[in-house]
Amino acid sequence: MDDASQPVSDPASEPLRSVHTTSFPALLKQLGASILVTTYQAGKLVVLREDAGVLNTHFRNLNKPMGLARDGGKLAVGCSIDIWEFHNVPAVCKKLDESDDYPATEAKHDACFLPRRSHCTGDIQIHEMAFVGGQEQPRELVFVNTAFSCLAKRSEENSFEPVWRPKFIKQMAPGDNCHLNGLATRDGKVKYMTALGTTNEPGGWRENKRDGGLLIDVDSHEIIARGLSMPHSPRWYNGKLWLLESGEGTIGTVDLATGKYEPIAQFPGFTRGLSFLGPLAFIGLSQVRESAIFSGIPLVERLKEAEERACGVWVLNIETGETLGFCRFEEGVQEIFAVEVLPGVRFPDLVNHDAELVGRSYVLGDAALADVPEDLRA
Repeated sequence: MDDASQPVSDPASEPLRSVHTTSFPALLKQLGASILVTTYQAGKLVVLREDAGVLNTHFRNLNKPMGLARDGGKLAVGCSIDIWEFHNVPAVCKKLDESDDYPATEAKHDACFLPRRSHCTGDIQIHEMAFVGGQEQPRELVFVNTAFSCLAKRSEENSFEPVWRPKFIKQMAPGDNCHLNGLATRDGKVKYMTALGTTNEPGGWRENKRDGGLLIDVDSHEIIARGLSMPHSPRWYNGKLWLLESGEGTIGTVDLATGKYEPIAQFPGFTRGLSFLGPLAFIGLSQVRESAIFSGIPLVERLKEAEERACGVWVLNIETGETLGFCRFEEGVQEIFAVEVLPGVRFPDLVNHDAELVGRSYVLGDAALADVPEDLRA
C-alpha cells in the first residue's frame, strides 16, 4: 500500500504531520464515515475525514483530552479537569462552508458539534466514557475515574458521583491504585471493565504492569481474565468480547467461560482506543515513550527502538485478520487514547476555537423558534 504524506496545519506552533495509505480515505468514503481521535499528550482532538481522495487530518485544541462518548448528536470529551459535552447543530454547517477555510461552492460539512455543557470534575484522570440507559430510563454519561479507581457519573452538586468500584478497592482516595481504565457496555449498561492490577495501594499496579492486567465482570465483581499485559478498550461487539492487550500490541477476544484471551492480530504500537463499523476495527496505536511506565513490557522488548513503534490509527478486517490501511502520525503526536468512528457522518467539525461563531449560533426549542423572524432561521 502506498503512503501519501499529508502535512498537517495547526493553530499551535508545534509541528504536526501524518502519512496515510491511499486505502484509508477510500475506506472512509466507502463507509460514509469519519473518525475522532484523542491525544492527551499533544492536547488535541483529531478529526480524520476523506476529502477528494485524500485524508483530511483536522485538529482542535483541548486540555489533555482522553475519553470519548457519543450518543446520537451528543459528544462528550473527558479532559484534564472537566468533561465537555458538544451537540451537533447541522444548521451551522452552512456557516462553516462559507468560511475562509472552506470557500466551497457546494455543501461540504455534514455535522458541526458545538459546546453545550461543561462539568468540572477535578483531576480524576478520566479514561473511557459511555452513555448508558435504555428506552425506559434517561440516558446518562458514565466514565472511568482512574484516580479514585471507580466508575462514576456527573453530579449537579459534586465533582462526581461514584456508581461502582472493584471489590478489592476499599476506600475512596485519589491514588490510582489499580489503574482502572476501560469499559464495555452491553444491553445498555456497563458490563465489563479492565484494570492493570488488583492492588489497594496508591500506584500499586506499577509493580506488576507486565502481566498483572485483568478483566472484571461489573455485575458479579468476579475477575474473568487475569495475566493480561496492560489491557485497554474492552468492547462487546457482534456477540463477542473484544479487548486490546496493549503491552503486547494486539487485539483479540476473551472466552467468557474460560477467561482465555485469544489475539487475532499484532501491531507495531501500544494498542489503545478501539471502535468498530461492520467487519472493520479501527485501532489506536501509541508509540510509547521511554519511561518507567512502559519499560519491561513485551512491546518495548519486541520493538526496542522508539522509531520502530508507530502512532496512529490502523484498520483491521476482524473476519480475515488483514490490515487494510492506516494513518500514522510522524510529528507532534506520540500517544493516542480514544478512537471513535462516526458512522453516517462524512465531514464533521467541532467548534471550540471560534468564539464569534459559537456566540452567534443560537439553538432554540420549537416553541421559541416559532416566534423568530423567518429571515433569522436556519
